Amino acid sequence: MTISPEEQQTREELAACYRLAALHRLTDLIYTHITARVPGEEGHFLINPYGWRWEEITASSLVKIDVDGNTVDGSPHRVNPAGFTIHSAVHMNRHDAAWIMHTHTRAGVAVSCLEEGLLPLNQISLQFHNRIGYHDFEGIALDLEERDRIVADLGNHPVLMLRNHGLIATGRSAAEMFSNMFYLERACDIQIAATSSGQPIRLIDDEIAARVHRQYVQMNEEDGDLALEWAAHLRSIDGVGSDYRG
Repeated sequence: MTISPEEQQTREELAACYRLAALHRLTDLIYTHITARVPGEEGHFLINPYGWRWEEITASSLVKIDVDGNTVDGSPHRVNPAGFTIHSAVHMNRHDAAWIMHTHTRAGVAVSCLEEGLLPLNQISLQFHNRIGYHDFEGIALDLEERDRIVADLGNHPVLMLRNHGLIATGRSAAEMFSNMFYLERACDIQIAATSSGQPIRLIDDEIAARVHRQYVQMNEEDGDLALEWAAHLRSIDGVGSDYRG
């Protein structure tokens, strides 16, 4: 199989995302996915081989599939087409969602089970002020007709909370997607800790929440914080081993 330099770069960054998710305990053994659109190939995406632990993922082990989850690169590895239902819905309808991550973490699922969803409790959660959608639970995501409803509930938001299920984060790049999920997960973790304390909860009002969100946007645009974040993430797994590039 001939791989373009752009696809190889995408493969390496996607493999890095899997390793980072494992490092930060964002995995659900062999389930859930992180996917990336293949540059220059309409309707083609990269996904993990089904049955592999995320600690094992490498650039060359990733499987290229189409919008229906069918393998198109001759890979010997099988994929879980049913698990691609959620990803395909977003990839096909949001051009900016070149990267998508779906998780079933303890904190993320816990907050998804709460009626109020994500609360404006701290500056981390305010990154998602008016930037998170909610999708009601319809059962295991095997029904292709659910894709339209997922897309509608996501809207133009970068992240989506699947009620009673888990989290989705999107991004134009690996850096943006992983940052969105990393901090959404952190916000959920903090919320569970705070609400479990048994003490009164103090929410941040909408005016301050909107101001903090604007500050986040400005800092990233002016200082390039996202690029610095991604470089730091990559150093954290290079310190463990860089075999994910292979």
